[in-house]
Amino acid sequence: MTLRPELAAQPSRSRGRAHTESDSGPRGPRDIFQRDRDRIIHSVAFRRLRHKTQVFIAPDGDHYRVRLTHSLEVAQIGRTIARALGLNEDLTETLCLAHDLGHPPFGHAGEDSLQEAMADAGGFDHNAHTIRIATRLETPYVGFDGLNLSWESLEGLAKHNGPVAAPNWALAEANQEFDLQLSSWPSLEAQVAAIADDIAYDNHDIDDGLRAGLIDLDALLALPLVERHWRAIRDRSGDIPADKMQRALVRDMIGTMVADVISETGRRVGKSGARDIDDVRLAGRQLAGFSDTLAGEEKSLKRFLYGNVYNAPQLDEVRIRSQRVIAALARAYRDRPDLLPPEWRTDAGTTAQVRRIGDFIAGMTDRFAIAQHSELIGPVELPDRF
Repeated sequence: MTLRPELAAQPSRSRGRAHTESDSGPRGPRDIFQRDRDRIIHSVAFRRLRHKTQVFIAPDGDHYRVRLTHSLEVAQIGRTIARALGLNEDLTETLCLAHDLGHPPFGHAGEDSLQEAMADAGGFDHNAHTIRIATRLETPYVGFDGLNLSWESLEGLAKHNGPVAAPNWALAEANQEFDLQLSSWPSLEAQVAAIADDIAYDNHDIDDGLRAGLIDLDALLALPLVERHWRAIRDRSGDIPADKMQRALVRDMIGTMVADVISETGRRVGKSGARDIDDVRLAGRQLAGFSDTLAGEEKSLKRFLYGNVYNAPQLDEVRIRSQRVIAALARAYRDRPDLLPPEWRTDAGTTAQVRRIGDFIAGMTDRFAIAQHSELIGPVELPDRF
């Protein structure tokens, strides 16, 4: 279902960048959103995602997803949906690739620990930190800090999950410099990136959870959504090996979810009466998403994953120890800022220094955080699995 062209982000109608750039030097035949995508791919923060936890601690297990592989999988799903709907694929891909740049080491466990360590300086939020990376911390250009992404890319990263009523300090600071209209809904491209993220981790975490032995197949098949697909695979393929069944399950469920989003998004947009991208922002609701039926089944799947994977008792020990690594590093740097590399020190006051410490720790990969802890505090013992 292809939507009206006016509903898609158009490079020629972009609101531009915060900093004017010279057109001198070779640029190649790329529009503003293509250049945004390339800036993400070539950034240091993007490369670091290869050693950052998705669910399982990144140094353990070569076949488990990490932030980098997850982001690539989200981009593939996002582009498929955007292409079917006639949206801007390059903007969608940019948002998919960049949406997890702000995650600290050790996944959500690391984020919880860093939030606590920075509580007296405004706390930490990975989504806001993505904006901070894009607008301040990446410094490849002469004349300004940040990647100088387009307004549309920054808007999508800031509010791909919907309007932001109470931005934390990092997002508020960036918004003061370049107003992202945080109270409105974002473009359809940003909404597609958000639902593509859900589709990717719902299904790939099933794959990783089964591989790790955290998910009992019989319990998983008790979910109607999963059982329906499993039975259909059996009907068409017969008795095939379990690993091939597992991969077929993931493929088919992704396909079902993608098709549902395409159909439901077209239905919602038609019902909303939106005629252009500005109407999308003023629609007052999310226009890209699952149908009511599939949304209910997807919520049940999420509850299952939280109970059996994300909050699995087998992961408790590594979660606790990884949080201790982050907390100990934060204490060490606060007590002795001279332990930081010179470029991460500041004399602008305690709050500014704590935030710089947060920036430094958030940028670490899992293995660099472990190495820093080993060097400054003592060896890190993590369980053999996960």
